[in-house]
Amino acid sequence: MVTPTAAKSESLNEIFVRRANKVVLTAPASDRPADPIYLISFVKNLESLGYAASQELIDACAPLNLEQLVAVNEDILKAISRARGAHQLFQPLYPNFPRQVMDMSEARLRFNALLHYLTDGLFRPNTKKQARPPLNEDSKLAVLNLGTQDEFNKIFTRLASSNTSISEQDKADVSWFVERYKDDIARLLPAVMPNKEVNAFVCARLLEHTNETKKRVPDLCKTATDILRVAVALSGGDVSLAEPTKFRQFKRPERKLLLQTLDARQGITEDMLRWQGRWIRLGERLHPGEFKKRYPNAAQAFDIIRNDLPCETFNAKIESALQTKNIADILDLVKSRPGEFARKLDHIVRLSGDGAQVVLETFSEVATKVSTPVLLQVRQHFLGRKTHQEIRVFLPKGEVAKAQAIANTLPELPAVICDRITAICDETLSARFAKLPPLGKCYLDPELKNFLVPFSQRSASRSLRTAARGSRLKLPDSDTIRFFLWWKNGRCRTDIDLSAVMFDKDFCFITAVTYYNLKDFGGHHSGDIVDAPRGASEFIDISRKLCLERGVRFIVMSVNSYTAQAFCELPECFAGWMGRSKPDSGEVYEPRTVQDKLDLSGNTQISIPAVFDLETGQVIWADMALTKWPYWYNTVAANLWGIQLTLKSMLELNKPNLYDLLKLHIEARGQLVDNENLADTVFSVTVGTPFDLSKIAGEYMQS
Repeated sequence: MVTPTAAKSESLNEIFVRRANKVVLTAPASDRPADPIYLISFVKNLESLGYAASQELIDACAPLNLEQLVAVNEDILKAISRARGAHQLFQPLYPNFPRQVMDMSEARLRFNALLHYLTDGLFRPNTKKQARPPLNEDSKLAVLNLGTQDEFNKIFTRLASSNTSISEQDKADVSWFVERYKDDIARLLPAVMPNKEVNAFVCARLLEHTNETKKRVPDLCKTATDILRVAVALSGGDVSLAEPTKFRQFKRPERKLLLQTLDARQGITEDMLRWQGRWIRLGERLHPGEFKKRYPNAAQAFDIIRNDLPCETFNAKIESALQTKNIADILDLVKSRPGEFARKLDHIVRLSGDGAQVVLETFSEVATKVSTPVLLQVRQHFLGRKTHQEIRVFLPKGEVAKAQAIANTLPELPAVICDRITAICDETLSARFAKLPPLGKCYLDPELKNFLVPFSQRSASRSLRTAARGSRLKLPDSDTIRFFLWWKNGRCRTDIDLSAVMFDKDFCFITAVTYYNLKDFGGHHSGDIVDAPRGASEFIDISRKLCLERGVRFIVMSVNSYTAQAFCELPECFAGWMGRSKPDSGEVYEPRTVQDKLDLSGNTQISIPAVFDLETGQVIWADMALTKWPYWYNTVAANLWGIQLTLKSMLELNKPNLYDLLKLHIEARGQLVDNENLADTVFSVTVGTPFDLSKIAGEYMQS
């Protein structure tokens, strides 16, 4: 897990490069610019890491003196190196990989592995590293552009405006802004922070690091659960409330503020009963009895939840109505809670039978009060209800991404009902989007159909580029896909294993290239390393052509902690993949060829970064975790069922795509054009639309 203070040491440009491929430059400090040779060196340094400086950036760097140019060079290269993993030294067990593994006999590979295991990693084959030909790859370079301070500041505003949960890395960046800007952060705060988790996290940081701005916190907390989330955020806990939190000791002013805010809210008792256990533990820290006379409503609510005094709740009423199938009572209740109505719509429609029309009319009346993310999900759900899927896939909230899949036993619904609900969602969203600023002429890349809308990023790993889970990215044209892994020991010896698990078109397991099977089906492993006191790396090369010829369609990239440490316990652990046309050219690890890289920092021992569909030439973004089973044997073979289920889950996800979302915006406030050059607004993969998740969540999912 990335802690909220992880970005403290980062500079402005490190964050700007990581998030937007942009740089802010200071004004030239003198009239003596650096010799052009240094500027050329800077550009070449960028190219070696897979980036090209835009002409605008080069022109802006030209007047800088040598000291300024050196500072810019160091700042940017530090950010890019970390983003691509080039800040660490990669030394595989077999330094002349992949040719060395290809040429070595199975017997010799097994004998070397046995000696390595018997000596707890001290033995390594005495292999002289041979000279390698220069890198011969036509890698596409990412463009580094010149940015402005205002553009940088928008990063915070977009994150705070997000209509979905944000990742731990996003939280670290929010913390950076608040800690650096102090009370000046007030000018960057949006009028509304629609996501409850984001709202709570920002409020907690305001309370910790500002003086005047923190006075806005009570107005930002609308419900008792909002206040609970703020207390959780102040204690460094999970603001999604998926996991319990050990509350810290609060200072007296903090206790008074939380109780005062709670006391002023209406209907707090029912809200507090939803999280009764959490509130009881929080009450032990807030001591509401001490302020009983000053905050009587809060004290009374704590008394009820602590002593289980009678209190009829909305959930109890709705469950009772659902059990009796009294549609009139159900609709009377859910009209007051439009969000709950939308989430239970499928159930209510099925209960209504011939009275479904009344349900649809009632939903149409309250749809304007349903948030945009929920409407988008309702729309997609009923689009999918017209075709039967074998399984239903859920991604439960929490800080670790785990998929749950169940057999789809939902009875069929008439297509006319599904179409009407979809139309209600479309009409409501279009009317909502029409109130936003016009987009002008818009180009919409059809490839955006392969990218899903980012509804929840709370468990997303820090990565070179991040897409919503289930999105499909194009693989490079090169035949070889090279997986890579780097880690360093935690408190004791740490053995992390990299594997490539192969399945056919029907999801049947074929084989795995892993530590106990170093070469198979066109795949080669660089050798298993079981100890990493100074860091260790493993690689796997996959030949797409050979795998396809042998019936392999899907390859699941899997990373297992064999020695059972969670990834969050390690100083650093990351994995990714690159495309290589000539795998023997250049170094084994070439940052210029890296396609994607993820930091593995979750509280889990198994990670599945991605699934590769060799037939379509796509990589399916997974960033998923598995529960180890059995507990004493953490290998691919022992967890094969979970890997297979994750593969199916990623392919069966029924989630809205970016193309449909942006098309609704264009129909409401723009004009669709076929030519990118004629457009005022371009939505495409080439300009990075699907990877700018904070902009999508903050500007295109407004309620």
